[in-house]
Amino acid sequence: MNAVALLAALGVGAGLAALASLAHPPAPRLAPRVRPYAIVARNALGHAAEPVMKRVAGSEPTSTLGRLFGPPLRAVVARTSAAIESRSDEQLARSLRQAGLDDVSPDEYRVRQVVIACLVAFAGGVLVAITLRSPLLTLVAAFAGFLYGSTRERRKLERAIEARAARIRLELYTINHLLAMHVRTGAGAMQAVQRVVDRGHGAVVSELADVLTWTRSGMAEGDAFRHAADLTPDVSAARTYQLLAAGVERGVDLGAGLLALSEDIRDARRERLHKDAVRRRAAMLVPTIAILAPIMLLFIAAPLPSIVLGHH
Repeated sequence: MNAVALLAALGVGAGLAALASLAHPPAPRLAPRVRPYAIVARNALGHAAEPVMKRVAGSEPTSTLGRLFGPPLRAVVARTSAAIESRSDEQLARSLRQAGLDDVSPDEYRVRQVVIACLVAFAGGVLVAITLRSPLLTLVAAFAGFLYGSTRERRKLERAIEARAARIRLELYTINHLLAMHVRTGAGAMQAVQRVVDRGHGAVVSELADVLTWTRSGMAEGDAFRHAADLTPDVSAARTYQLLAAGVERGVDLGAGLLALSEDIRDARRERLHKDAVRRRAAMLVPTIAILAPIMLLFIAAPLPSIVLGHH
C-alpha cells in the first residue's frame, strides 16, 4: 500500500474527527458543581469529605513516559469509549455487578473495550492491506474490525449476565426453601438470611451477604432488600427480595410466600425445559430433512421425463 495514500487517509480521518468534536463538543463535567453539596451531605452522615476510591496496585504510572503520555491516552480512551458505549458509569457498574464482575471498574471495562476494538481494527486493516493492497478496502476493513471489536466486549458482558441469572434461578428454589424453614421455626427474616449466608455459598448467597453488609452500614432492612431487588439480574430473585422487604417491614407470612415463589420458579423451569426440548427436537430434524429431501425429490423427478415424453 502506498504510504502517501495511507497518510492521506489518516489526515482525512483526523479532520473528520475534529469536525465531529466541533459540531458536538463534550458536555461539562457535573462533579465540580455537585462537590460542595456532596461534602455537606457526607459530613452530615459522618463520612469523610472525599470518598475513598479503590485503587489497583500498580495502576498509577511511575515512569516519566507514563506520567507524560498517560493522561492524554486516558483522555483519548475516554472519548472513544463514550462514542462506542452509550451507557453511563452507573449503568455500566450495575451491569458489571449483575455479571459477577465486582472487581472490574467501569473505567477498566472501557479501556479493555477500546483496546480490543483497536487491536481488531489494526489486524483487519493489516490483513486487507497485505492481501488486497487497496487503501479504500483497508480503511473499510479497519472500520469494520473496530465495530466488531467494540461490540465483542458488550456481547461478552451480556452473556455473563445471562449465565449468572440462570445460576441464580437454579439456586433460588433451594434458598427459598431454606429461608422458609428458618422462618417457620421462629427466626426472623434477617436472622434467617444470616443463617443461610453463614452456611451457604453461591450467587444468591453473595447477594444476601451484600444485604447484610448494607444493613450493618446503616441502611434500613427493607431498603437494603429493595436495593438488592433492583440490582439482581433475575426477576424471580427480585420478587424474593421484595417479599423479604415486605416481611421485615409489615410482618407478612414469609414462609407461605417463599414456598409459593419456589413453586412458581419450578413451574417456570419446567416450562422452559419443555420449550428447550421442542426447540432441540426441531433442530435435530433439520439435518434429516436437508439430506433426505433432495434425495426423495430426485427419485420423484427421475421418471418424469419418460412419463411426459413417452420414452422407455
